[in-house]
Amino acid sequence: MSILPEDTILDAPLGDTLGDRYLSYALSTIMARSLPDVRDGLKPVHRRLLYAMRLLKLNPETGFKKCARVVGDVIGKYHPHGDQSVYDAMVRLAQEFAVRYPMVDGQGNFGNIDGDNAAAMRYTEARLTEVAVALMEGLDEDTVDFRETYDGEENEPVVMPANFPNLLANGAAGIAVGMATSIPPHNVSEVCDALLHLIKFPNASIRKLVDYIPGPDFPTGGVIVEPVENIIQAYETGRGGFRLRAKWDVEEGSRGAYQIVVTEIPYQVQKSKLIEKIADLIYEKKLPILADVRDESSDDIRIVLEPKSRTVEAEVLMESLFRLTELETRFPLNMNVLDKGTSPRVMNLREVLQCFLDHRLEVLLRGSRHRLGKIEHRLEILGGYLVAYLNLDEVIRIIREEDEPKKELMKTFELTDVQAEAILNMRLRSLRKLEEMEIRREYAELEAEKNELEELLASEEKQWNVISDGVKGIKARFGNKTELGQRRSVFADAPTAEIIPIEAMIEKEPITVICSEKGWIRAMKGHVAVDDTIKYKEGDKAKFGFHAYTTDKILLFASNGRFYTLGGDKLPGGRGHGEPVRLMIDLGNDQEIVSLLPYRSGTKLILATHAGRGFMTEADNVVASTKNGKQILNVEDGKNKPYSVVQLEEGQDTVAVIGRNRKLLIFPLSDMAEMNRGRGAIIQKYKDATLSDIICFRLEDGLSWAMKGGKTRTETDLTPWIGKRGQVGRMPPHGFPQNNRFK
Repeated sequence: MSILPEDTILDAPLGDTLGDRYLSYALSTIMARSLPDVRDGLKPVHRRLLYAMRLLKLNPETGFKKCARVVGDVIGKYHPHGDQSVYDAMVRLAQEFAVRYPMVDGQGNFGNIDGDNAAAMRYTEARLTEVAVALMEGLDEDTVDFRETYDGEENEPVVMPANFPNLLANGAAGIAVGMATSIPPHNVSEVCDALLHLIKFPNASIRKLVDYIPGPDFPTGGVIVEPVENIIQAYETGRGGFRLRAKWDVEEGSRGAYQIVVTEIPYQVQKSKLIEKIADLIYEKKLPILADVRDESSDDIRIVLEPKSRTVEAEVLMESLFRLTELETRFPLNMNVLDKGTSPRVMNLREVLQCFLDHRLEVLLRGSRHRLGKIEHRLEILGGYLVAYLNLDEVIRIIREEDEPKKELMKTFELTDVQAEAILNMRLRSLRKLEEMEIRREYAELEAEKNELEELLASEEKQWNVISDGVKGIKARFGNKTELGQRRSVFADAPTAEIIPIEAMIEKEPITVICSEKGWIRAMKGHVAVDDTIKYKEGDKAKFGFHAYTTDKILLFASNGRFYTLGGDKLPGGRGHGEPVRLMIDLGNDQEIVSLLPYRSGTKLILATHAGRGFMTEADNVVASTKNGKQILNVEDGKNKPYSVVQLEEGQDTVAVIGRNRKLLIFPLSDMAEMNRGRGAIIQKYKDATLSDIICFRLEDGLSWAMKGGKTRTETDLTPWIGKRGQVGRMPPHGFPQNNRFK
C-alpha cells in the first residue's frame, strides 16, 4: 500500500466519510471502553488499573501507595485518557457500597453512600485486595495473550486469567453507541455452586441454574420483590429487571406510638437525596400520613420515619413511600457483553457461566503447557549438571585449557547447547551443591510433575476436575462462610397493602379559587365571599371565583379548545395577587381563559361556541395529564371560537339558550349531541348573531333569571319557547334582562 504525501486531498462524499468515521468511533466505544469482557468481567480501564497496581507490587500484604502514583502509571503507560476519569474508576473499585467484592483496598476518603466525592488522588492511598489477586493469578504463566500498549513501548494483557467469576460477582454497567449493558452483582458462593453444577451437567436448564443463583446480591442489601418467574425469564433472555426495596423495621414506642427505621436502601441510591425527596413530600403535603424524617446513620444506615399518628398503618405508609421515592427501584438486566473480546452480544445466564468455564479451561491448558515447557527445560539442565558432577575434574580441565570449551563439552559428553551453556554459566560456589542425590531428587520430582501434566493435557475429565477444584477454592476463600461472602440482599413477595392514591393523601382544606381577567390565579384559605373586597393588580379585575377544596382538580377551558388541569393543592396562596396561570400550563399569551370550574368525577359538561354549536361530554374525558392540556373542541382556525362550559347538576333535564339577536330556545337535554371531541352540533341557528348565554335546569322547576334590585323571576309555563335543538327560537318573556344573560 502506497503512502500518500501529507498535503494530499482526497475527494470523497461527505456522507460516506462521516459514516466511516462514526462507525470507527462506535466500534472503539463498544470494544475498548463501555462493554465488559465476558471472561473477566472487566472494561479496559479497570483491567489496566489492576495490571498497573500489580506491577507496582501493591499486593494485599504490602503497604499502600498514593493513588496519584497509580493513576500516573495507568495514563502514562496504558490508558491515554483523563486522569480524573481513571481515578473515578479506581475509586469505584474501592467503594464497598458500589462494588460487591472490592478489588482495591483504599486508605483515606473514598466517598460515601450520601454521594460525597472522594478526596483528591494526592491524598488517598490504595493497594490490591485478595479478589483482585485471584483475578490475576497465573498472569505470568502465558495463560493469556498480551498486546502492545498504545505507544508500543510496553505490553498489557488482553484479558485476565480470571480465577474469580467477576462478571456476575461484581456486575457491570456501561453505555456504548447504540447499545448498553447492565448486569447486577451476585453472590460468588451461589455463582460457584452454579458453575460446579454446569461442569457436571453441561446442558443444565436455566430454571435449574436459578435454583443455585436465585437472583442478584447487592452491596447495599435490600429486599428483592421480583416474582420468581420474572427472574427466570430475565436470566433466560439476558434482558429484564429486578424490583428492589429498602429494608425496614418497626420500633414500638410508648402509648401505642411507633416509628419506622430503614436500615438498608436500594443499590445506587444516594442516601442524602433520598432523605431530601422524602422531606420535600412532607413539605409539599403530598404525604400527609408522614410527620417527619430523620437521618440517624453512622457507620450503618438508619433513616427514621415518624407517622402522623399512631392510627396510620406502617405497611400503608411504606407502600406509599415505595411508590413516591427511591425506597423502591428497578435495577435493569441487560447482559450485553464482549464474547471473547471481539463481538458484543446479549447472553443468557448459562452462556455467561459457560464462557467463564471455557476461559478457565483455556487458561488451564495454556498454563499447563507453559509449565511443561519450563519443566522440560529444567530437566535438560539437570541432566547436564549430573554429567558435570560425575565428570567434574574433566569439565574443569576443559573449561581451563580448551579454546572453545562449549563445543568441547558438547562433543566430549554429548551435551546439548542448553546443557553446555548452563554448565559454563555456573558459579564456582555452586559446585559444592552439585551433589548427585540432590540433583536426582529434583529430577525425579520434576519428572513426576511432567507425567501429571501430560496426563492432564490428555484427559478432558481431569481438566474439568482441576477447574472444579479451583471453583471450590474460590468458594472457600470468598464464599458465604466468610464475612465478605455472606448474602446481603434477601427475597420476599411484594406486600399487598392497599395503595392510597396521592390525591387521597392531600389534606382536604376549603379554598376559594380566584382568577382575574388577565389570568392571575390564587387560592384563598377557607370559603370566603367572592365580592368587591378581593383586590386585584392595577388594571385587572375579577373574572372567575368559586369555592373548592385542596383535594379538587381545577379544569381550565381555553380559547384554543383545550382543557387544562390544575391541582387545588398546587395553586399559589391567597396572599398577594397570585401567579400567572400561564406559568403553570402551556397556554400561549394569545389565548384566553374561557371557563374555570372544579372537576366533579362522573358528571357531564356542555361545551358551547360563539357560533351556536356545542356538544355534551363526560367530565372524566377532559382531564389532562400534562401541562400541554387536552384538545376537546375543534375551533376551526377561530371560526368555532369557544364561549362557555356548563357543568350539569343532578336532575337537570332541559337546556335554555339565547342569542344576541334576543331569541330564546328551550329543548330537552337528551337532544344535545354527545361526543368526546369535535366541533359540535348546532344548538341554535343564527343569521347575524352569536350565542349570548346557555344554562341547564329542571323543567318542572321552571326557568329563572335575575331581575333589577336583586330579585329573581321564575317562568314555569315555557311551552311557547320549547322546540328542537338547532331551531331559531323566539323573543324571551317580558322582563327578561336586556343583556341577554340568565345570571
